[in-house]
Amino acid sequence: MSAPHAIVGQIPALRRYARALTGDAWAADDLVQDTLERACHKWSLWTPGTDLRAWLFTLMHNLHASQVRRTAVQTMDIDALGTEPAALPATPDGPLDLQRCLLLLPEDQRAVLLLAALEDLSYAEIGRVLGVPVGTVMSRLSRARERLRRLMDGSPPERSEAGPTGRPALRRLK
Repeated sequence: MSAPHAIVGQIPALRRYARALTGDAWAADDLVQDTLERACHKWSLWTPGTDLRAWLFTLMHNLHASQVRRTAVQTMDIDALGTEPAALPATPDGPLDLQRCLLLLPEDQRAVLLLAALEDLSYAEIGRVLGVPVGTVMSRLSRARERLRRLMDGSPPERSEAGPTGRPALRRLK
């Protein structure tokens, strides 16, 4: 199979993962487009015989992580001006839907959960895509599942969970 045909066969999986990762159809399409563009430019770096799907997911994950970091820097700039960043739209009282709960997960947990549940990758494949050890994959997946369950149930967040800034909440000790 030629390179373009091999990549075209992966587009549905890329779109599915991008949509779940970003939570927005337009942003997902942009992320897939950027991933395909990068794959074309970096095609010489792919080793024939290795897992093309995992390589493309790695490209996508790295692009998305860069976009998240860039957005975080822009949000810090906005916060410095005293303007609030856009938040998730308010929902009526009651449990949140799955899409909103996924978006509330920390980025590292969401990525592992989506690759495992949505794309059915093995722990080793997820580790290669994200560049982390298998033990880290297992730990993040366990925390993501537990946090998602609590969010879906409408349970209050645990004390050790991240605060509104995405950083761990600090407690005052005396």
